[in-house]
Amino acid sequence: MEGRRIKITAGDQQVTAVLNGSHTSDLLWDALPIEASGSTWGDEIYLRIPVDAEEDDAQEVVEMGAVGYWPPGQALCLFFGRTPASVGDEIRPASAVNVLGAIEGDPTVLKRVASGARVVVEQRGVTGGKTGLAWDSPTS
Repeated sequence: MEGRRIKITAGDQQVTAVLNGSHTSDLLWDALPIEASGSTWGDEIYLRIPVDAEEDDAQEVVEMGAVGYWPPGQALCLFFGRTPASVGDEIRPASAVNVLGAIEGDPTVLKRVASGARVVVEQRGVTGGKTGLAWDSPTS
């Protein structure tokens, strides 16, 4: 189901993301909440999660703010800029990732998060069509 929102708290930074309707995003949604130590790799935060999925329309290059799943490491990945594998201005994961959705707003706030920071990923709700959230205020 598309339109599911997640809240990601990394260190003292917080972002919201909208998941797509992929099988892997379904697995992530069902596994929430998740708490783990995040690691950084360039402008990417990744954390091991209790999801085991194969490549599914995996991408070698992603967009700014992409939320991905990296099958070899069973990791959730948050992209907010270039990685050591990037060429030019592209955002390139270590290897192909399943894109699960996108961060709303400015993903570069995650540049303030140190490697090893605690990361919590929680269900935030489901958007209600074009009108936004059908269940909650955006401040909770």
